[in-house]
Amino acid sequence: MSLPLWFQVTSLIVLSLVLIADLLLIICRPHVPSSKESGLWVAFYVTLALVFGGVMFGIGGEQAGSEFLAGWVTEYSLSIDNLFVFVLIMASFAVPRKYQQEILMIGILLAILFRGIFILLGAALIASFSWIFYVFGAFLLVIGIQQFFSGREDDVERNNSLLSFLQRRLEMTNEFHGLKFRIQVESKKLWTPLVIVLVAIGTADVVFAVDSIPAIYGITESPFIVFTANVFALMGLRQLYFLLGHLIDKLVYLHFGIAFILSFIGVKLVMHALHENELPFINGGEHVEWAPDIGTWESLIVIVLAMAVAVGASLWKLRKDRVHSPSTGSSRP
Repeated sequence: MSLPLWFQVTSLIVLSLVLIADLLLIICRPHVPSSKESGLWVAFYVTLALVFGGVMFGIGGEQAGSEFLAGWVTEYSLSIDNLFVFVLIMASFAVPRKYQQEILMIGILLAILFRGIFILLGAALIASFSWIFYVFGAFLLVIGIQQFFSGREDDVERNNSLLSFLQRRLEMTNEFHGLKFRIQVESKKLWTPLVIVLVAIGTADVVFAVDSIPAIYGITESPFIVFTANVFALMGLRQLYFLLGHLIDKLVYLHFGIAFILSFIGVKLVMHALHENELPFINGGEHVEWAPDIGTWESLIVIVLAMAVAVGASLWKLRKDRVHSPSTGSSRP
């Protein structure tokens, strides 16, 4: 698989321009978007990703196109999990809705920055150590099992410990003052809650970057595809927050879908590592021929089905709970 340099450079420039335009839109027109507006933007970004995937098929062939689509779906799934933590952070600090767009955009830009760093690190490790896939696979299996039993509660608890430490050390106001980090109160300079919120979001971004980069390297070894899939997954996340923010914490089975995807890719990475094995203490340093090398299309189908089942089951439970809720009455659908 070889993607022309002009295509890679052009793609990165266009993606940068789209992100800049999104940022300027927030600065020039700060507002709380309606559900309709958010839905249209989410549809636009999803369509943009699918169009880009089609271009990848045309320029890079079936391998590049299928790897991008599988990587994008994987990262989009993990981004929805990321969104759940954003919802918890915003609710915990009672962030006014009029400031949430700007804070979310900063969070998304931080996520792109951190993921870019981990993508470069992952590419360097893969180029230098073929056995790193064993490490990536084992790591994702551990994270998948943790997610299965506790969801993101452990990450949130660690985040809260850090924030409690900062709140004890910093002199702070109780109210937000726009996007100001510090304000003057009489003769004192005080921090605003904004700094704590951004630390919380930045910490969550690092945690998700650590999870998501090994996961997508289980789909493709192309740093360009890894990066573009991540950017497309994060684009529209701000609008998705306003579209699904009230619903995302009600998708009670979502973490099971995420856990299954992470565990599946972990197994896929271990199988790939066995198939390409060069470690002398495993099978005498020879390739393990019986280890199946799971293809990209099979991975895409498994990932889509896992998310569809998790979301579908969550919506079914939500509907069932509403039907049996005393406040809605059993007669309502």
